[in-house]
Amino acid sequence: MRLLVTGGCGFIGSNFIYHILDAYPDDVVVNLDKLTYAGNLANMQRAENEHGGKRYHFARGDIANFEFVSYLLKEQAIDAVVNFAAESHVDRSIADCSPFLQTNVLGTQNLLEASRRAGIGRFVQVSTDEVYGTLGPEGKFTEDTPLAPNSPYSASKAAADLFVRAYVETYGLPALITRCSNNYGPYQFPEKLIALMYLRASEDQTLPVYGDGKNVRDWIYVADHCRGVDLALRRGRTGAVYNFGGNAELPNIDVVRTILSILGKPESLIRFVADRPGHDRRYAMDYRLAQKELGFEPEYDFTRGIRETVAWYRANGDWLRGVQDGSYLEFMDKWYGGRL
Repeated sequence: MRLLVTGGCGFIGSNFIYHILDAYPDDVVVNLDKLTYAGNLANMQRAENEHGGKRYHFARGDIANFEFVSYLLKEQAIDAVVNFAAESHVDRSIADCSPFLQTNVLGTQNLLEASRRAGIGRFVQVSTDEVYGTLGPEGKFTEDTPLAPNSPYSASKAAADLFVRAYVETYGLPALITRCSNNYGPYQFPEKLIALMYLRASEDQTLPVYGDGKNVRDWIYVADHCRGVDLALRRGRTGAVYNFGGNAELPNIDVVRTILSILGKPESLIRFVADRPGHDRRYAMDYRLAQKELGFEPEYDFTRGIRETVAWYRANGDWLRGVQDGSYLEFMDKWYGGRL
């Protein structure tokens, strides 16, 4: 199979490409990435060294560029598209949602149209549990839960999902959607909770925790999520939605305390700060459909996953320092500076 993977220099996309290259020796991956602040060529260095020019090809570009996407699909004889390309940081979407509309909505529609015209045999849209909104203390999100996004980011992803549905129903595009809970693991950009808390704790900086810290997330190790997306790619039904979760519901404060414990740092580093607007209280994923139809089951529990994640960051300090460019530091200082 010849795959176009968009956003493959980002956190989940890079892990997915390595999964494909390691698991399927005959598959070829074309990685289309715009290389925004969270896209990092260093993430794909092993792929370049081992497979560059043969089973792995990189193309820098924007999924909103119809001519370039169409050229890649034809020139590389692409069989399937897996769309990871997205602006994904909720805080950034609150500060300025325009890039989220451009990439997540218009970019996805552009990919869909180019794929339709090229006769692509499979299109996988990688989405998020955040499109469902928030849960009370009981219950879990199912694939039939109504979409109720509460942030500009989740609204943009919900809009993209609806375009995927429209292309299936209107044009017969062989597409499907996956929705996952919170990912963590190697190569995660240090703006998300686990990566950010590790970075700040390792430097003995204060750890900003929103509200009372009791917002609950269902954590999934990135390797488990990548296996789920791969199963959907190869076994999923056209028009279906598949939820993926990690059986790891935890309040944010417990996650932060776990990281401090692994690092041997004091809990006095924690600072509770003003909650962000529209902060969803709880997520939990019912992934029984993926179990039944795809054979999906997470292999990592949170204890194993978080220890492997911390170990990876410890072993890759140069990578972590390298992703902290001026624009990242400026945003983080501005966003959190007024809350600490």
